[in-house]
Amino acid sequence: MQDRILDVAEHLVQTRGFNGFSYADIAASLGVTKASLHYHFPAKAQLGRDLIVRYTANFLAALKPIDEGAGGAPEKLRRYAGIYADVLSKDRMCLCGMLAAEYATLPKPMQKELRHFFDENEGWLAGVLQQGRRVGELAFSGPPRDVASLLVSSLEGAMMLARSHGNAKRFRTIADRLIADLAA
Repeated sequence: MQDRILDVAEHLVQTRGFNGFSYADIAASLGVTKASLHYHFPAKAQLGRDLIVRYTANFLAALKPIDEGAGGAPEKLRRYAGIYADVLSKDRMCLCGMLAAEYATLPKPMQKELRHFFDENEGWLAGVLQQGRRVGELAFSGPPRDVASLLVSSLEGAMMLARSHGNAKRFRTIADRLIADLAA
């Protein structure tokens, strides 16, 4: 039951935001009582924290095949952007991107997990960028971690713009341009 609750909550956050749904919305979707939701997640803050933890684990798991796959740094960056594109193709936004927009209203444990998500992503990207620069596949100035922050911020923003225009191709155009600008 917990996974089903988290699945519905994830969809709601990705389409409405954390403050845009209540336990009543989840209960109605699952055909259960709000009391049964409170049994598994006594507070919405706990639900939100667990949602971020699960999303982070799933996202990091999606990076493993990119690391293990063929191709150099530009290909790894394209595949990383593809994770975002896949989410957008389902008329959803990155869960953590949506939550970042509501950061000031989130409980502290959710804020902590949200920062962890972005720190992990930037750390992974910084490694790809560093390796790509070392072997001559990528060219950029400054520390890899700064460029990683730029990439994450740009991809999250590109999702928002693509969504506001109802045009997922807009995201891919921006992502492809970002990666092309890094190619040596």
